[in-house]
Amino acid sequence: MTAFDCIIRNSRVATASDVFESDIGIRDGRVAALAENLSGAAETIDAAGRWVTPGGVDGHCHLDQPTSDGTRMADDFRSGTVSAAHGGTTTVIPFACQFKGQSLNDVVADYHARATDKAVIDYAFHLIISDPSPAVLETELPALIARGYTHFKLYMTYDDMKLNDRQMLDVLELARRNGAMVMIHAENSDCIGWLTDRLEQAGKTAPYYHAVSRPPVVEREATYRAIAFSDLMDTPILIVHVSGRDATEEIRRGQARGLRIYGETCPQYLFLTAADLQKDGFEGAKCICSPPPRTPADQAYMWSALADGVFSIFSSDHAPFRFADPQGKQHGRAQEGFRWVPNGIPGLETRLPLLFTHGVLEGRIDIRDFVALTATNPAQMYGLDAAKGTIAVGADADIVIWDEKPPFPLTNDMLHHNVDYTPYEGIELKAWPGIVMSRGAVIIRDGQLQAEPGRGRFLPSALPAPARPNRPEDPTPYFVEPVSEVLP
Repeated sequence: MTAFDCIIRNSRVATASDVFESDIGIRDGRVAALAENLSGAAETIDAAGRWVTPGGVDGHCHLDQPTSDGTRMADDFRSGTVSAAHGGTTTVIPFACQFKGQSLNDVVADYHARATDKAVIDYAFHLIISDPSPAVLETELPALIARGYTHFKLYMTYDDMKLNDRQMLDVLELARRNGAMVMIHAENSDCIGWLTDRLEQAGKTAPYYHAVSRPPVVEREATYRAIAFSDLMDTPILIVHVSGRDATEEIRRGQARGLRIYGETCPQYLFLTAADLQKDGFEGAKCICSPPPRTPADQAYMWSALADGVFSIFSSDHAPFRFADPQGKQHGRAQEGFRWVPNGIPGLETRLPLLFTHGVLEGRIDIRDFVALTATNPAQMYGLDAAKGTIAVGADADIVIWDEKPPFPLTNDMLHHNVDYTPYEGIELKAWPGIVMSRGAVIIRDGQLQAEPGRGRFLPSALPAPARPNRPEDPTPYFVEPVSEVLP
């Protein structure tokens, strides 16, 4: 009888806290041993001194998500998870999206039906709360949190999704009582609407003006307001897809005050700028996302913020709308102006290779930071860290062995999503996952898929426990009790 199902020899292992050389013994889908000179396995893989990291956890992606405007996402749970696996991601967390008037229970049931028998990697769900009715707040959401849906997203923009300030406070209060994590899309909806109307009146409707309609100040104001609500309610929040310096500085200030404010950024804010929306004709629509990409100076600032710990998570925000498709970027009235173009860009497969090349190999971030941002922190933030996000005895054997290569250009032809473009076309890469394992099974080897649809499992989330920083001493005493100590 063999001691292990598989041994990975000669591994240069990186976790969020350490780098070490070791063999990895795998048994029953989990890491069973980390030691030198392991023996007794049915299969042996020689890592040959290559970097070995935990499988990525993409904590922010959209797959087969229903829309309200007739558009359609190109990736379902099969194509999306196949693409993720090729890029080294072994766990995805897309969104079960509630529209106004819908039961959350019905939304979750529908999303499970969309995922069942399709995913090749493991997955959890975020919820999107757009209608926090009494039934949702008093009955449905507490019960769903108890069943393992412990994190949800709120929008401060988009007419069919946004909550007003009072509704946001209601949800934050519920999250505090139940120990849930709240993600917030922070942009000022009224400012965006006002600017969009004025731009259209001036005939400025080309894709580039999407960025003009959403300047940094509207993200900065909403970020400040979201942080103020978090402070008022003593509820941790994650500000998602932060685009540039203005909003990041608000997050820094909140963190410096000891508030439980977390930040997420994405590849589009490190590799794209607003100039990419100025491409000839309608081509700029390929890069329309919200918030929009900013300036080269913002890019440099975002790299520094990744390195110094302002951001906890690096996600793709994969939103797979095809370009040459009447249900995608050219849906309906899209050619009339940027207002009508579906927001979002693809990036599920390219997230890790882009950051590994331009972050780790180019010396912008440490390999341990890479692991923390792309695997360990999202697993912890979303209550999956009992099994995911690290290479440790007892953890799921979700593992990536990296191949470093001579520089080569990223092209859409090499990707496996169901989208007809990548906004990162032509960007140079120097690494790609050579072997990807999910729960001890090789699912990608040398670019070939070795997994069947349906092998991916749904993962109920535990209640996350974000660290509570020590608040600096405030020289001005409170004369009233903090709200969080008064409310039940």
